[in-house]
Amino acid sequence: YNEYKSYLRMSSIGTGYDFSAGQFSPDGRVFQVEYAQKAVENSGSVIAVRGSDGVVFGVEKIITSQLYEQGNNRRVQSVDDHIGGAVAGMLSDARAIVARAREEATDYRDVYQVPIPLKMLCERLGHYVHLYTVYGGLRPFGVSILLGSWDELNGAKLMEIDPSGSARGYYGCAVGKGKQNAKTEIEKLDMTKLTCRELIKEVAKIIYSVHDEVKDKHFELELSWIGKDTGGKHQIVPKDLYDEAVKYAEEALNDSDDEDNVM
Repeated sequence: YNEYKSYLRMSSIGTGYDFSAGQFSPDGRVFQVEYAQKAVENSGSVIAVRGSDGVVFGVEKIITSQLYEQGNNRRVQSVDDHIGGAVAGMLSDARAIVARAREEATDYRDVYQVPIPLKMLCERLGHYVHLYTVYGGLRPFGVSILLGSWDELNGAKLMEIDPSGSARGYYGCAVGKGKQNAKTEIEKLDMTKLTCRELIKEVAKIIYSVHDEVKDKHFELELSWIGKDTGGKHQIVPKDLYDEAVKYAEEALNDSDDEDNVM
């Protein structure tokens, strides 16, 4: 009986079952995939919100060195003119995923002479990510990627692909360290009535509110958008809108601190 209890305890913590992504534990878990998801959770917060006329991406990029040059190692990326995204997790893995997504988009355009639909891209990319979870000689990608698009016919679309290869559609999504708090804040928004210009401020506010100043003192806010105002093309948010959003977020954070001090 004691040996059986020890066996169950070992299987629940991954002992002996976490050497390969191609092996299930007795309780039906794939520990290598869970470890990859943990790498995503240790990353800075990344959120995306789908509004009435497009999608806005926001990234809390943690700065670990005072020698860092601003603007490098961006976590918001363009897959094609009509599809943009943001990544959380290991940046080197993210580059490989984005490169694969660009290949899929290019191949589809070459064959069919039209841009690839977001859902089709996510299905193809999800299959690719999933392959790295079923073979013993491969390591799962420690990345979650949020992808968004907008066109006149279909409107705004937002999807997430996680380390297991699952692709899901969302109105608003958050991954990374501040995932739970960010989701709570996103749920308070009436996204169907907010435009991208309004959402840029709200996304910046959420990133500032979930940032942990104790553990991660410095961070760089990245903002991008795709929608009616950009002509359906993914772009970095213009400097004037960016500065306005940062000011709005900082004022909201200071007001919140003042209320806490009064209480």
